[in-house]
Amino acid sequence: MSVDAHDPAQRILAVRAGLPPSLRKVADFVLDRPELVEECSAAELARRAGTSQAAVTRFCQTIGLEGYQGLVRWVAREQGRRAHEAGASVWGTAEVGPEIGPDDDLERVAAVVAAADVRSLQDTARRLDLDAVERAAQAVARAHRVDVYGVGGSAAMAAETDARLFGIGVPVRNWTEVHAATTSAALLTPADVAIAISHSGATREVVEPAELAARRGATTVAVTGDPGSPLSQLADVVLTVAAGGTTFREGPFAARHAQLLVVDCLYVRVAQLTFARASAARALTDHIPAGHVVRSPRRRAR
Repeated sequence: MSVDAHDPAQRILAVRAGLPPSLRKVADFVLDRPELVEECSAAELARRAGTSQAAVTRFCQTIGLEGYQGLVRWVAREQGRRAHEAGASVWGTAEVGPEIGPDDDLERVAAVVAAADVRSLQDTARRLDLDAVERAAQAVARAHRVDVYGVGGSAAMAAETDARLFGIGVPVRNWTEVHAATTSAALLTPADVAIAISHSGATREVVEPAELAARRGATTVAVTGDPGSPLSQLADVVLTVAAGGTTFREGPFAARHAQLLVVDCLYVRVAQLTFARASAARALTDHIPAGHVVRSPRRRAR
């Protein structure tokens, strides 16, 4: 599992939802109080996080580091780099961490959620591989067929991708049931594209049809939070998303806005590449929403 040496927060957020509770305590402490990592020993961090020193070591190994000193150097380097570039903390608004307690008021809830979403959008935009977006858009623009796979929390994003591309004349369909998805994947050709959406990159119901699509020669595009996942390893193009996790909002729920940012960039680029077709499709369909607006009845004069 490779680590992005320039983005510890994104990497930690990408794996946080799948961590056991003892390791998640370490992740939350590092995300919430990164400035203390340099000051603490592994034993002290474990005490403050309410877990064991062994959990700290396992956490470091889980995110691809050899030990605790690697975490210290990693976080310190990124804090310094981002502070130099943006004059701000790498973790967004420093005083707003990802945790929401049962007694927090709504003002705190709104601040935590907003800060997490802004951070995920900024991190995703900063890390977005524009060459990868271009390769994916070029493939979709010339595709005979486009499949989109997503289940569970990613099913909504598969539907969003479908709606956008369908509206500009792309022959697309999203599949949220594994038997239907694999059936469609088995019928793909090298002229087609499969877009697989999975925040973990390890959901079998998404990986399975994507793998079959790859074997059929279709261009495969992964939208995922883990660039080292099984889905990323099989895909021709990987579009990585940073999640802004909070209490009650983890995994695909935390990644939803950032996923939509990536999907929108892909969609707009496809529209550019197929400008005549996309414009014609919009012209033929723009009137439809207006035709279904219910007018408010006029009130009778008294």
